[in-house]
Amino acid sequence: MTQQNVQLETVLQMSGFSFQYPMREKVLNDAGFYLQSGEKVALVGENGAGKTTLFHLITGLINRQSGELQCMGKTIESEADFVLLRQKIGLVFQDPDDQLFCPSVLEDVMFGPLNQGFSMDEAKRKAMRVLEQLKLGHLSENMASQLSGGEKRMVTLASVLVMEPQVLLLDEPTNALDVKAKARLLAVLQALPQSMLVISHDHEFLTALADRQISLENGKLQGHL
Repeated sequence: MTQQNVQLETVLQMSGFSFQYPMREKVLNDAGFYLQSGEKVALVGENGAGKTTLFHLITGLINRQSGELQCMGKTIESEADFVLLRQKIGLVFQDPDDQLFCPSVLEDVMFGPLNQGFSMDEAKRKAMRVLEQLKLGHLSENMASQLSGGEKRMVTLASVLVMEPQVLLLDEPTNALDVKAKARLLAVLQALPQSMLVISHDHEFLTALADRQISLENGKLQGHL
């Protein structure tokens, strides 16, 4: 049987990105890349290379100094554009404690849907559905301080997935995870349909997860772009 080439949709594309912190060399210097529908891409580079900064630029947490960003074919320019973009792109921070701040796990996962305008009952149903999907339902009434590192990581993922994003940005998702927790996270991410851009120093994890790899070196994105 002849295999037909499938034209994938480009869900995220940046070109000509530059950014420089005061009194430092450029973190990004005319950098660009693309991410296609359903694709899982590894982003590697030395500590301090600017990988987390790139995530913050993509999501509008800090402002780019030059370059063009497109999400689902729409050029992202204003803060109103970024508000819409953040409904399509979910960012999982490197430190789960930066995202878990509510009295309970359930309330943390409900937070996003409530901000989207869902009722309390609707938000609770959505949150519990995702928690059960990730086998976290038994933790719904727990406080984040009662969770292990692996459980915190999975809850932060749940708090993003409940928003039903089309793209996931994951910043060092295996940090502080033991072998069992890492294997569980890998299995969950492999099964998800979302496009992903994943920062990690864990070569084994990235090899198992990613379709291709790009690296950030001297302000440039290199590799299979």
